[in-house]
Amino acid sequence: MTIALYALGVLLVAIGIGISIALHELGHLTAAKAFGVRVTQYMIGFGPTVWSRRRGETEYGVKLLPLGGYVRMIGMYPPHKGEAPGTIREDSTGLFQQMAHDAKEFEASQYGPEEQSRTFVALSVPRKLVVMLAGPVMNLLIAVVLLAVLLCGFGLPAVTNQVSSVSQCVLPADAPEGTACEGRPEAPALAAGIRPDDVIVSIDGTENPTWEAVSTAIRGAGDRTVPVVLERDGQRLTVQATPIVDARPVYGADGEVEREADGSVRTEQVGFLGVSGTRDLVPRPVTEVPGAVWDTFVGTAKIVVTLPVRLVDVAVAAFGDAPRDPNGPIGVVGVSRLAGEVVSADQPGFEVKEKLFTLVSMLASLNMALFVFNLIPLMPLDGGHVAGALLEGARRRIARWRGRPDPGPVDMSRMLPVTNVVAIAFLAMTLLLVYADIVRPVTLFGP
Repeated sequence: MTIALYALGVLLVAIGIGISIALHELGHLTAAKAFGVRVTQYMIGFGPTVWSRRRGETEYGVKLLPLGGYVRMIGMYPPHKGEAPGTIREDSTGLFQQMAHDAKEFEASQYGPEEQSRTFVALSVPRKLVVMLAGPVMNLLIAVVLLAVLLCGFGLPAVTNQVSSVSQCVLPADAPEGTACEGRPEAPALAAGIRPDDVIVSIDGTENPTWEAVSTAIRGAGDRTVPVVLERDGQRLTVQATPIVDARPVYGADGEVEREADGSVRTEQVGFLGVSGTRDLVPRPVTEVPGAVWDTFVGTAKIVVTLPVRLVDVAVAAFGDAPRDPNGPIGVVGVSRLAGEVVSADQPGFEVKEKLFTLVSMLASLNMALFVFNLIPLMPLDGGHVAGALLEGARRRIARWRGRPDPGPVDMSRMLPVTNVVAIAFLAMTLLLVYADIVRPVTLFGP
C-alpha cells in the first residue's frame, strides 16, 4: 500500500509539472497565433518525439524527456540584411559567424518571401514582449491561483481555539518532558473542568478568540478569575477559571521560545492556565493573497539570484559528507521523491488535508520558480528574447532621436555562442541536481 501511495504521489506531481509546462508553452502559442505568427511546433519535452499530431499549420506533440517544452515560430532570426528570406550566400569568416550564418539560413529555409510578415522578427517590439512574456506570466497566474487555494481553501498552519490537551499539574517552564506531577499543584484548567476537544468560544469577554487572544487573556489575567465559555458536544457551558501567576516561557514573533545567552529558557511572571490549542489549517481572507504572492516571489528571486552559490553547496553535499540544505534547489527527481513521501507518509496530524496542502504548495512554488527563472535575461530563456526586444526598441528610439534610418530588429543569432554555453550550464545543473537527489535527497520527515 505504501509503495502504491508513493507511486501515486510521484504521478500526481508529474501531472502537475506537465500541466504547468503545457500551459507555459500555451501562453507563447496563443499570443503568437493571435499576432499572426506561423507556429510550426508545440512540443512538451525534448529529445525524440513520442507522439505528435498536426492540426492546421502546427504540429502538436510530446517528446521523450519531460524537462521542459518549446514553441517553434518561423523567423526567430532576421534574414541577411538587404536580402529576402531563402537567399543563400557565404560570408562567414569564423566559428561564431558561421554558427550565426547557419542558424539564419536554416530559419530562412522554413518560409518564403510571402510569409515574411508572419515571422517573429516582423512583430513590433510590444508584440514580441507579449509573445515572450506570455509563457512566464502563465506560470505566475498558476502560482497566484494555487496560492489563493492554499490560503482561502486550505488555510495556513495555525493554532486554533480547540483544546488539544489539558495539563494535569503546574510544572516549571524548563521541566523535561515526562516529569512527574507528584507534589505539584493541580493545573487551573483541570480544576475548572476544561477538557480536551473543548472549543473556547469566549474568554474574559472576548468572543470567538484566536489562540493568540486566548493566550493573551490568560497571561494578562494574573491570578484573577475569568469566565470561559466552552462548546462541548454541541452544547455551550461556562466555567470559572483562576490562573496562577507563574514563570512561563517568553515567545518571540516567530512563535519560538526565546532563550538567554546561556541557552536557558527566558521566562516572565504571567498567568498560567494549563491548556494547549490544536494545530490545524486555518483559512485566511482573500486580501492576504497578494502579500503571499509577493513573499513567494521575493523568496524565489533570492534563491535564483544566489543559485550559483547554492549549486556549489549541492555539489559539496552530493560528493562529500556535508548535509544537504533542505531549502536549497532540488531537481525533478527530488520533487518527485518528496511528492511520493508526502502521499505515502504515515505521520500523526499529517492527514489527507495536510498532504493535499503540501502538494499544492509544491506546485505553487514550482510555478513561481518557472516564472522567475524564465525572466533571467539570457538565451535560450524567455528573458533573453525579452532583453533582445527591449534592446531593439531602445536602438530604434535612439535612431529616431538622431534622425537616422531604422536599424531593424536585433540579430539574436549572434548570441548563439552564449546560448550554447548557457544551455550546457543548464544541462550540467540538471545532471548535478538529479545526482544529488538520488545520493543525498532532501526528505520531508528525515531519514
